[in-house]
Amino acid sequence: MSVEDKIKEIEDEIRKTSYNKATEHHIGKLKAKLSKLRASAEKGSSQGVGLAYGIKKSGDATIIFAGFPSVGKSTLLNALTNAKSEVGHYDFTTLTVVPGAMKYKSAELQLLDVPGLIAGAASGKGRGREVLSVIRMGDLLCLVIDANKPGQYKQMLKELYDANLRIDERPPRISIEKRAYGGIQIEKISKCKLTNSLIKSVLSEFGYLNASITIQDAVDLDQLIDGIVKNRVYLPSLVIVNKSDSVKKIPKLHKEQVSISAKEGEGLDILKESIFTKLKLIRIFMKPQGEKADLEEPLLVTDGSTVGEVCSKLHKTFRKNFRYAMVTGKSAKFANQKAGLNHVLKDGDVLTIVQKR
Repeated sequence: MSVEDKIKEIEDEIRKTSYNKATEHHIGKLKAKLSKLRASAEKGSSQGVGLAYGIKKSGDATIIFAGFPSVGKSTLLNALTNAKSEVGHYDFTTLTVVPGAMKYKSAELQLLDVPGLIAGAASGKGRGREVLSVIRMGDLLCLVIDANKPGQYKQMLKELYDANLRIDERPPRISIEKRAYGGIQIEKISKCKLTNSLIKSVLSEFGYLNASITIQDAVDLDQLIDGIVKNRVYLPSLVIVNKSDSVKKIPKLHKEQVSISAKEGEGLDILKESIFTKLKLIRIFMKPQGEKADLEEPLLVTDGSTVGEVCSKLHKTFRKNFRYAMVTGKSAKFANQKAGLNHVLKDGDVLTIVQKR
């Protein structure tokens, strides 16, 4: 029996089994086995993604446009950038990843149009695993949905979930430390309703017989497994309902969705602003020692970035030769405050990096 057949067999068993106190251990073990099988299948198919998929990240952020075939991703990319993504009135027009560039509010954004997903993409159908490997490298995932086919949204979320992509979630705060003896020791917050016996059962399936586990969130069974395996990718998303001009009533799929018509050029300004907002970028103005600050071309970094992360983005030598930084702005208590690598920056800060001589 192939790995894919085993995955389907377990998925069917989980689907047929009602979740209750009597079955939770059984379901927990099944989901743990399913997680290991999916990881095995993904590893077996990741022997290189091919030249067409060998895209390198560039600019201040990478935005992935994903959707089922013929939702209008290519038309949208062409409308937003200077890319030349082929457009056709048939499925699978885009067979490679097509990159484009868009400048917005001083940010240099890389936009990638990936081939259309199909049902079963997570198990490898339609070059699905190759497409999903590109999606994982993004900073923002734009889910492009045909306004005439609203059911695509839930289908896409399932394919992404099965491929270990967690959309608009944050990693559960779970830490595990292996021990030489003593069995399983559990510390969890009161809001976590998983029983200790279920937690031990799941841990044993992953080979933990002696360990201490700390759970700081009210996780469910799936989140517990996510926190144990730690191979999930967490991505923010933006739902784009395309072809909105072709329906009488636009389907409501997400509270923050953007409705557009890529073909007619409608809603693109709102879309650009929504993308920028979702990326949570802040401006850092660099000031070389003894010189004026560059207030024309700010460095764009993710909100919550540290001085160390800025050093790494500029060049590896900045972090290697770092002595200290001087910061003026919202994150500083006073002008030219001396700061270290762990200092968290805020939008509009002026930063000077002093290096070893």
